[in-house]
Amino acid sequence: GTAGRDGAFAAQHQDLVEEQIQVEGRKATLTVNASESPLGWLRRRKGIDGEPLIDHACFEAGERLRRDLTFASMLPRVTANWNGAVSQKGYAAIRDPASATDTAIAARQRAARAFEAVGPDFADLLIDLCGFLKGLEKIERDRAWPPRSGKVVVKLALRRLADHYGRRPAARGPERSVRIRSWHETGIPEPVQ
Repeated sequence: GTAGRDGAFAAQHQDLVEEQIQVEGRKATLTVNASESPLGWLRRRKGIDGEPLIDHACFEAGERLRRDLTFASMLPRVTANWNGAVSQKGYAAIRDPASATDTAIAARQRAARAFEAVGPDFADLLIDLCGFLKGLEKIERDRAWPPRSGKVVVKLALRRLADHYGRRPAARGPERSVRIRSWHETGIPEPVQ
């Protein structure tokens, strides 16, 4: 039927990937268009050192914030909601905190804690990147930043967000180890090998 053709067309012209997510302790599979997400682009794009622009921990942190913003209904709708029933109270009733689900309230609280942890400047940037899915070029233009400077600031914001969520980058040998780097900084003697 038509749905099969439409699905095949979408799969052919989009970067569809299945992701495992956890919602209230239950696992669910979600199909997303990876080409939509600037986080996916940052994870796939390599820097001059050959490493991805953001590591897996930063990617996961950004996606976690994106899910919370979505579940919390913190972003304004840009299209009509044809699934919801129309009430006499209108759209304001949908946004009423008293009628929000426990899931939405919990997601709002998690997002608020994340924004508090990263600070107001990074919070605005992360809303644009993870919530509104603005790419680096758009973020740079909107903020009047020099070209290609967004990568550095976005990496810092995502690193702080990952730290808030307790996500650390994977160590790759002694020179990349956080523990060894901290021994040098704190004066703790290096272990004898």
